[in-house]
Amino acid sequence: MEPADALKLLNSGVPVSWYLTLSAILFAVGVAGFLFRRNIITVFMCIELMLNAVNLSFITFAHQHRQASGQLFAFFVMVVAAAEAAVGLAIILTVFRNRSTLNIDEINTLKN
Repeated sequence: MEPADALKLLNSGVPVSWYLTLSAILFAVGVAGFLFRRNIITVFMCIELMLNAVNLSFITFAHQHRQASGQLFAFFVMVVAAAEAAVGLAIILTVFRNRSTLNIDEINTLKN
């Protein structure tokens, strides 16, 4: 979701607490997936979900306080997420080529 789309939703009259509740739920689902899943791809998607939850909070507070700083932070989080996706997927592909698995429990050492 782009920051401009989030602002359109915030202007629709929905209370701010609903956005923050949604953000908290998304973040909690991301944390649960990060802690309990054993597949690297699923863990990677959970990290992205947590970053998007934080972005929703930044946009919500920026709109509530009528300041652009929250949108600026959301933009930087998206830049970091894009860099993380590029580097993270490259690492995941390398691990899969070397180990033939994406299970975190089987990738516990750097030795072959």
